[in-house]
Amino acid sequence: MIAAMIYVISERGRANATVAHVVARSGVSRRTFYEVFDDFEDCFLAALDHSLAEASRYVLDLYDPAERWRARIGSALVGLLEFLDDEPAMGRLCIVETLGAGLRVHQRRLTVLDALVGAVDEGRAQSRSAKALPPLTGEGVVGGVLSVLHARLIPHASNTRAAPPTKAARRAKGNVRALERPDSMLELTGALMAMIVLPYLGPAAAAKEAARPTPERRSSPRGASGDPLRDLEMRLTYRTVRVLLAIAANPQASNRQVGAAAGIDDQGQISKLLARLEKLGLVHNNGVGQVRGAPNAWLLTEKGSEVEQLVAGQTPVGA
Repeated sequence: MIAAMIYVISERGRANATVAHVVARSGVSRRTFYEVFDDFEDCFLAALDHSLAEASRYVLDLYDPAERWRARIGSALVGLLEFLDDEPAMGRLCIVETLGAGLRVHQRRLTVLDALVGAVDEGRAQSRSAKALPPLTGEGVVGGVLSVLHARLIPHASNTRAAPPTKAARRAKGNVRALERPDSMLELTGALMAMIVLPYLGPAAAAKEAARPTPERRSSPRGASGDPLRDLEMRLTYRTVRVLLAIAANPQASNRQVGAAAGIDDQGQISKLLARLEKLGLVHNNGVGQVRGAPNAWLLTEKGSEVEQLVAGQTPVGA
């Protein structure tokens, strides 16, 4: 349901998304949704927390607290931009769709912003001139960076035929080019770092950051998670997710044991679900070939493990 919320928000925008859209995308019933979440905002907040955790993994994988301020900020920025490249849906949810949300979402956003501003504000200790800067400088820097990212995460405008450019528009061609969306968010690294260091380290340091080549793209910390449903030929429903989680927690389990762990008493239904998951290459029956009459022994395949890891943190205990 959390994965469904993320992608419904990405496709429709928060203002146009409803519980009905989320349950339709996730394949669970409306009743199940309200057994897990209080309301739409509660699910949205869970999706936000999940997305922030993913972003943190990218940032912390590069961040070294022993480095100097400039290097720490640069590493954190690269991690964030890689996250936005790999997970644009989560990025839009965090940066775009939290604006104008409910009170709890607003408070969560403020908590994250306070942490970002605190990290940037350490720049005031980097030089004598920087020490004279007001604390509000950090808020301005973070706000500026987020504004740039926001503009590149919102959906493209409609492709209607534009009127011929005016003389003033032709004169502003350089500014228009600066607003174009990059092929990769990483291409913004130099320009954003220049924005960040300028008030603290001065124009020369900013120019040096702006002139740096775009960092090479490394493999993501866990591999881009993307949409857990995108490579499957079926929708992962509430029951199929519970079966995957049950097998992960009980390797070599029999049909009956899988059903008990997944909370599904109908053994005919369990057999059908296991057969479908086996056909998709998500589970493997290690009991095949044993003495006739011996119970099945189910294991996740490598592909099944990847899917299970993606959804494990999104399924509340007991859901």
